[in-house]
Amino acid sequence: MRWRLGVVGSPIAHSLSPQLHEAGLKLAGLEGASERVELNADDATTLREMMGRRFDALSVTMPLKPVAASLCDSLDDAARRTGVVNSLLTRDGHLLGACTDGAGLLAFLAHEYDFNARGQHVLVLGAGGAAREIVDALVDAGAPSVSILGRTSARVAELASRYDNVVALSDDETDWGLIVNATPATRDAVPLVTGVSAETIAVDITYDPRQTPWRSLYDEAGCRTTNGLGMLAYQAALQMKWWWDVDIDGARLLEVIT
Repeated sequence: MRWRLGVVGSPIAHSLSPQLHEAGLKLAGLEGASERVELNADDATTLREMMGRRFDALSVTMPLKPVAASLCDSLDDAARRTGVVNSLLTRDGHLLGACTDGAGLLAFLAHEYDFNARGQHVLVLGAGGAAREIVDALVDAGAPSVSILGRTSARVAELASRYDNVVALSDDETDWGLIVNATPATRDAVPLVTGVSAETIAVDITYDPRQTPWRSLYDEAGCRTTNGLGMLAYQAALQMKWWWDVDIDGARLLEVIT
């Protein structure tokens, strides 16, 4: 079988997913190719028609993640909980959806920093789709407390209400083990929070640019910092495991895009 892969969303020209897909195919000993397709949130019909006709499997980025979830015949547990999908697969005429972004971030942090969510206090900046995926993965991995700081109090409250141990950020100072910035629209405006140290891992999930002013703030504070490339590579490894039932090394995928 020659796999027909791609990535859909908008904007899409900067996406590194085709490089990851084609590297993963080689590592798995499979044949195929990958391409980028520009689609907007109102292109649900086009997306559904593409699957099975033009593509066997797709990576999905914003703004299509919630749209893709609504089109699926079946969802994995993470996609069901979050209502978003970053991976699509056709099988026996059915459209299947999965969400690997949050788990991919944690897999990268475990490999790179020996990070374990259990016992860690975590702050997530943002309450949109990416933040939702990350919060869900942290809770699923056993983080005892996750705080959220976002621009819209209603969205923060809605996300926090889904879990017993997720709350809106209060004025209480906490020693943060992990801070994740998932706020692309305000990335350069979010100030340094209190409670950081040399043990804190600060992740800005963007990878274009690779070094942001937000990340530089935490570099200057002595934190361990990284961008979103690790998350991208490791979520792709989990995505490919779901597609092909083949173990792919996220570290080797990361080498392809760094």
